[in-house]
Amino acid sequence: METIAFRMVLNPGMRDEYERRHAAIWPELADALHEAGVRDYRIFLDPATHHLFAVLTRTADHTMDRLPQQAIMRKWWDYMADIMQTVPDHSPVQQALEPVFHLKSPD
Repeated sequence: METIAFRMVLNPGMRDEYERRHAAIWPELADALHEAGVRDYRIFLDPATHHLFAVLTRTADHTMDRLPQQAIMRKWWDYMADIMQTVPDHSPVQQALEPVFHLKSPD
């Protein structure tokens, strides 16, 4: 398993809508993420900057690089484009984050 993190940017005033949409995540999208090897996916918000910090764990044989070609992923991006920063194809503007510290459990 591998853990990665990245940053996205939410448009000001869109927190409640972002949370509402994710609370009702489409089952087909959740299935696509799981099938691509995503196991644990968390998103945190810094309300002062509107930055979203995503942390996910994925399997060693993940196929996340194929997700942008899936219709359900493109549909989700189109759905989310009005509340966050995106590039012209509506995929979120993402900045990979580099790991600098990890405290592991002693067991």
